Amino acid sequence: MSTVMQLIEAGAQQLADAGVAFGHGTDNAFDEAVWLVLWRLGLPLDELDAVAGQPVSPAEAARVAELFAQRIASRKPAAYLTKEAWLQGVSFYIDERAIVPRSFIAELLADGSIDPWLGEHTRRVLDLCTGNGSLAVLAALTYPDIAVDAADLSATALEVAAINVTRHQLDDRVKLIESDGLAALNGPYDLILCNPPYVNANSMDALPAEYRAEPELALAGGADGMDFIRRLLADAPARMSDAAVLVLEIGNERAHFEAAFPQLEVVWLATSAGEDQVLLIPRESLL
Repeated sequence: MSTVMQLIEAGAQQLADAGVAFGHGTDNAFDEAVWLVLWRLGLPLDELDAVAGQPVSPAEAARVAELFAQRIASRKPAAYLTKEAWLQGVSFYIDERAIVPRSFIAELLADGSIDPWLGEHTRRVLDLCTGNGSLAVLAALTYPDIAVDAADLSATALEVAAINVTRHQLDDRVKLIESDGLAALNGPYDLILCNPPYVNANSMDALPAEYRAEPELALAGGADGMDFIRRLLADAPARMSDAAVLVLEIGNERAHFEAAFPQLEVVWLATSAGEDQVLLIPRESLL
C-alpha cells in the first residue's frame, strides 16, 4: 500500500517527465503533485507533514493516478481540474470560463503597498478585467468601507465572479458589470485596479498548452501587448476622481509599455516577481 508522500513523489516525476507547464498556482512539479494528491484524497492542502506517511488504499491510489493522467493528457491547469484557486491564502472557485487568478496586485493589496495613495477620499474602487472576481473580492476584504465595481467584457467570466462574490458574502458591496473596457462605467473611481490582456503577439504564439486552455480574450494584448492599455489610459481620467490612482499589471511587457508611453510618469511597485510587473499612475499623470 502506498503512502501519501509516495504518491506525491511518483506524481511529481510523471509531471516532470511529461513536460507540463506550471504557473497557475504552482511553479514546479513537486508542489503541483502535492496539490493534486491532497485535493483528490480530500486532505488539507497545507498539512502535508501531518499526512505524508498516511497509507492510501489501492482504490484511492487509482483515483489519484487518474487525475495525474488527466492533467498530463488535457494540459489543463490544475486549477481547472480542482475547480479551486488560491490568492493570498483566499480560496476562489474557478473554471474554464475565466482565467486562473494569479495577479501580483493581490500582493499589493495584502501588504499595503498601495495604501500611501489612498485615504478618507477612497470610497469607490473598480476592478477592471475582473475575470473570476478575485481582486474585487480581495479589495472588498482589505478595505471594509469601500464599494467595489467589478467589470469584464466576458459575460461568462462574470458568471464565475458572481459565484465568488456570493461565496465570500459580498453581494451587497461588490457590483458586477459587463463592460468593454470603461465603456459602460461612469465612475468616478478613487482607485482602479486592472490586470488586463497584455501578452504580445509573439509571446502568445509561444504560450504552452496550459495557457492556451484559458480564454484568449483575457491574455492577448495585440502586436505589442498594449492594445487594451492604450484605450484604458486614454479613457481613464474621465472616470477617475481628482486624487485617484490606477494600479496596472503588465507582466513581462515593461519594455513595450515604456516604448508605447515614453513620456508617462509612473511608479513601479515591488512584488515577489520584481519591480517591473505592476505600476501605479496618479490621475494627474494621465492628463
